[in-house]
Amino acid sequence: MPSPADWSAIWLTLKLAGLTTAILLVVGTPIAWWLARTRSWWKGPVGAVVALPIVLPPTVLGFYLLIVMGPHGPVGQFTQWAGIGLLPFSFAGLVVASVFYSLPFVVQPIQNAFEAVGERPLEAAATLGAKPLDAFFTVAVPLAKPGFLTATVLGFAHTVGEFGVVLMIGGNIPDKTRVVSVQIYDHVEALEYAQAHWLSAGMVVFSFLVLAALYTLNPTGKRP
Repeated sequence: MPSPADWSAIWLTLKLAGLTTAILLVVGTPIAWWLARTRSWWKGPVGAVVALPIVLPPTVLGFYLLIVMGPHGPVGQFTQWAGIGLLPFSFAGLVVASVFYSLPFVVQPIQNAFEAVGERPLEAAATLGAKPLDAFFTVAVPLAKPGFLTATVLGFAHTVGEFGVVLMIGGNIPDKTRVVSVQIYDHVEALEYAQAHWLSAGMVVFSFLVLAALYTLNPTGKRP
């Protein structure tokens, strides 16, 4: 059965995934809207940067985030100057790293949904006197609802399954940065296979239920 340390890791993981997903929906939506609408030359490079975590090894991303947020990095120097302290090996650092790591899993489904909306509904709203911001919230967002559902589910699930990035940025601090994936690694390293099995089986069930819900509620939605 799960130990108190296991339950602590589960709670921390759910807290991290929930907060990361909320931030990504706020940050990722305008990025997705711009990528779906722009004809600028910058669309290709920006889209590549957004998609980079899909192909980049998590340890590589974690290493460079560690450098940037470290005591000699630009972000680290700023946070120290602002009196926040250093982000690595803290829950706040995990959130920042998770936002970067799960960014494409939120931006791409929303971008696909916005592209599927097309121009006609927005043009119709404009002829009725709707301003661009009004048309965005009253027309584009409701029509892109399947994309937002996919983005929310994938962003949350992808954050839950993190290992390399969270280990590089957060380390392995009980009740602070030790998430489920790191807890499983600790159990296996200590040859505690029964405890590792409980957590691993729970992750398998969770992943299956998430994907089953996604394909059931959004059977025709585009996915990355």
